[in-house]
Amino acid sequence: MTSDRSLEPRLEPYAPLNVLKPVAPDVWIVDGPEITFAWIGLKLPFTTRMTVIRLSNGDLILHSPVGYSLELRSALEALGPIRFLVAPNSLHYWWIPDWKVQLPGVPVLAIPGLDKRAKRPVQVDQLLMDRQSPWPDEIDLLVVKGDVLTEAVFFHRLSKTLILTDLIENFELKRIHGWFFRMLVRFSGAADPDGKAPIDMQLSFFRSGQALRKAVRQMIVWAPERIVIAHGRWYEKDAVKELRRAFRWV
Repeated sequence: MTSDRSLEPRLEPYAPLNVLKPVAPDVWIVDGPEITFAWIGLKLPFTTRMTVIRLSNGDLILHSPVGYSLELRSALEALGPIRFLVAPNSLHYWWIPDWKVQLPGVPVLAIPGLDKRAKRPVQVDQLLMDRQSPWPDEIDLLVVKGDVLTEAVFFHRLSKTLILTDLIENFELKRIHGWFFRMLVRFSGAADPDGKAPIDMQLSFFRSGQALRKAVRQMIVWAPERIVIAHGRWYEKDAVKELRRAFRWV
């Protein structure tokens, strides 16, 4: 993904932007500006969303950070010290180098292979490996591998919050400006209220379907109460029901 601020937003943003919004105890989201994703010659718009987790010792984890600003950093540091920057999949990394420049001592945690696939240099300090959570007493981790996408899935036990990135996308059609993108979203299967992984991403898990099914079963066993996703309307309730619906293609 790349930032393209020269374009007028083609998705109605989840205002207010770049401010902390409470989700659950010690969990917040920050909705950011539109970003574009290049796909077969098209520039497709996506909304962006960061998830912030505060550990029991007060340290903050920034999951899929949105754009850096002094104002946002100050708001975050009022909650606690920023200790981890997380690139949860091979697409969600774009603004991490900007945060790393400002916070050089904060480690970047990323899925394997990001350094080779990223379209801008990203310093990776620690790899996210399957079930090897850097915070085993508070957060469970799964790494789901596909041919196109590898994604780290996080479950914050205290709040029962499941944090996904692109494994579920849930675009609200009423927020999309332009018939062509609305058509693409409908065709891809990523439209609210039946959002899921887009069809091209589903196909990329053809060879790893068994592993994905196992991962989905684990997510259900965790019994989350809510699911935060990066693109579109996230799920404030009925999380297990939404998992069964969104992953029925598996």
